[in-house]
Amino acid sequence: MKLYQVRKGQFVFYQNELHKVYSVKAMFKKSIHMYRLKDMKQVLTQAPEIELYRPKHNDTFIFYGKRYTIDQYAKPNPGDYILIVKPTPDFLDHYSLNEIEKVESVEDGNVITTRDNGVKHSEYVVLVAGRQDASQEIAYYDKNLVPEEQQLQDESISYLAENDDALKPAVGDIYLDVQNNTKAMVVAMTEDEIVFGHGVRVHVAELLDEKKYELVYQFEAD
Repeated sequence: MKLYQVRKGQFVFYQNELHKVYSVKAMFKKSIHMYRLKDMKQVLTQAPEIELYRPKHNDTFIFYGKRYTIDQYAKPNPGDYILIVKPTPDFLDHYSLNEIEKVESVEDGNVITTRDNGVKHSEYVVLVAGRQDASQEIAYYDKNLVPEEQQLQDESISYLAENDDALKPAVGDIYLDVQNNTKAMVVAMTEDEIVFGHGVRVHVAELLDEKKYELVYQFEAD
């Protein structure tokens, strides 16, 4: 790609794996800042090293150790994840292209997410857990280049937890919600979500997004 073509939120392939651009800083030599979607590892690179991909219906990929399939026809239910593909946020909402958010409630196809964003039915597609029939693999540009053992590890939350302790939040950690300028403590966790003291639930991967959260205190057990 050319630098002028790269935008925040785009899905791109880099070194055979799916990434998401979170920042473009033209003044730096490595101007493209990305997350690898399978494990949220941060990557810095240059525009010629990446290839744009526009996600579509029935694409399947790995998001932080779990596989999902895009289904533009599925109706969301509370607890589902959505991918925001046509963002038109209102003034008080905070989301952008290809954000992945969890549904808190649904009304006439419009959803309120666990981050208190109101997302219209025309803005998102549903992420259905697992691999759907006749789905197209986009976790890798060429799956044949990826050993079977690595493919199995890539879809393992437990594997991530065992090998990425530095990124794993803990009960007692305090984070700053950058967009709302509030601090909150982690009071509970599931394998891939955390619960803040004020009731907000977010995916672990969101805590790694520097535009959303900053770690201000890390609890260390004795």
